[in-house]
Amino acid sequence: MGKSSKDKRDKYYRKAKEEGYRARSAYKLLQLNEEFKFLDGITNVVDLCAAPGSWSQVLSKCAPKDSKIVSVDLQPISPIDNVITIQADITHPNTVTKILDHFDGVKADIVISDGAPDVTGLHDLDEYLQAQLVYSALQLATAVLKTGGTFVAKIFRGRDIDLMYAQLGRLFADVTCAKPRSSRGSSLESFIVCRNYTPRPGWDPIELINQRMSTTAYFANVLGPMNISERVVAPFASCGDLSAYDSDASYPDISGSYKPLAPTQTPISPAYQNALQMKRDGLIKRY
Repeated sequence: MGKSSKDKRDKYYRKAKEEGYRARSAYKLLQLNEEFKFLDGITNVVDLCAAPGSWSQVLSKCAPKDSKIVSVDLQPISPIDNVITIQADITHPNTVTKILDHFDGVKADIVISDGAPDVTGLHDLDEYLQAQLVYSALQLATAVLKTGGTFVAKIFRGRDIDLMYAQLGRLFADVTCAKPRSSRGSSLESFIVCRNYTPRPGWDPIELINQRMSTTAYFANVLGPMNISERVVAPFASCGDLSAYDSDASYPDISGSYKPLAPTQTPISPAYQNALQMKRDGLIKRY
């Protein structure tokens, strides 16, 4: 089905265009914040894996006016009001310095990440890749996060998610699994909300990043091995008012005045950019 059909079906997709958000994922952060209020009173905030920038747009609108917002992604991000964008690798040691330089050396109050790999459809592989991305975000987060800070990240709930809950529980006093109403119920996607960052003795995220060591191995080396009995099931929270749209439902165009809307932000460097240039140069002919 084409975009126009999806546009009619998915109310959050349509709503994002109408309200100027670059992606429907903006409502996931809005609904998470409705439940946990983690954007209240923050000064410094970091948005990881931020492209195309919908979460950064929410931060720009909802965070206090005097707060500093730094968004990081490997891909370029079109400018957003009151947001500092950095094109960088979240696993590189220099990225930590780049972020803290914008905060004048002060640590961040909250680090958020809506990053996800390109899914393959092989659930075990997708869950593993997502877990590694979360651990990479955690490495950077603990390097720039102040004691008592908050970490929010997308997760795929799979067979070993209880291990991640337990590991995060060694660094944060409160760990909750949350599902916004704008996140499709048919998806394994959820979000982990980790509050009150309390690093254990020996936990050195800068060393972890510099050595390019896996976070799981570092957990075992520094904090000790995790027994099966230590694995936990995090509390679950459903976010978003029941009056909000159901992300799994189809809504007909009752008014009959439906008009397709253009993308809020056109891609900066789409994958098909080279092909378009070759076509303009006459190197590709249409038969």
